[in-house]
Amino acid sequence: MSVILSVSNIEKYYGSKGSVTKAIDNISFQVESGEFVGIMGASGSGKTTLLNCISTIDRVTSGEIRVGGKDITKLRGSALNKFRREELGFVFQDFHLLDTLTVYENIALALSIRRVAPGKIEKRVREAAARLGISGILNKYPYQISGGEKQRTASARAMIGDPKLILADEPTGALDSRASRMLLKCFEEMNGKLGATILMVTHDAFTASYASRILFIKDGGIFTEICRGEEDRKSFFGQIIDVVTLLGGDLNDAV
Repeated sequence: MSVILSVSNIEKYYGSKGSVTKAIDNISFQVESGEFVGIMGASGSGKTTLLNCISTIDRVTSGEIRVGGKDITKLRGSALNKFRREELGFVFQDFHLLDTLTVYENIALALSIRRVAPGKIEKRVREAAARLGISGILNKYPYQISGGEKQRTASARAMIGDPKLILADEPTGALDSRASRMLLKCFEEMNGKLGATILMVTHDAFTASYASRILFIKDGGIFTEICRGEEDRKSFFGQIIDVVTLLGGDLNDAV
């Protein structure tokens, strides 16, 4: 497998000389093509800052982040916009759908801004919708569909451009248990059958158990990591809880 994401010795500071906070402390790791990696940590541990730096929403103070071999910390202007548009897919906790567009139009938007031909857009939207089980709601507006359907719409939008990396920020945070399971099954299919590479931040152990590897962040650095390997999801969930316990309760909200 090829390395899709390479994070090397990154640090992130906030504040000025009088009051400096180190949000990320010398983090390094790699994600290979087709991996489904989870990032867990207590509130304030640095996990969201890490995701923001990888997504180019925020900039590192030092270190290097490469996606597909490209050092994204050096991108600026139109090159940065092109990278976000063509090589990243985003799934947010709050969906970020446009209320004035239908489900079809929300999904198609990712291709429209890349000037893909309308005929090709329709084919790809319908294929993505079928994979995620939302073909029947394409003509509806976001206010007419459930939270789970909104999140699957957001997932279709994230994957339709065939990005190198899909970034998911607490994707089940606004969903009930049934909708969460449905979304996570979709993620499993995107990863297992379609080969999507997913990096997911979550505080929830059940959600994390769907990943193949978990990085635990504490005080801005990597505390440890665990891999699922050939274990079933239930056994992996137990491993996650063991690490949560080892962290001394920092992740009590994970259970």
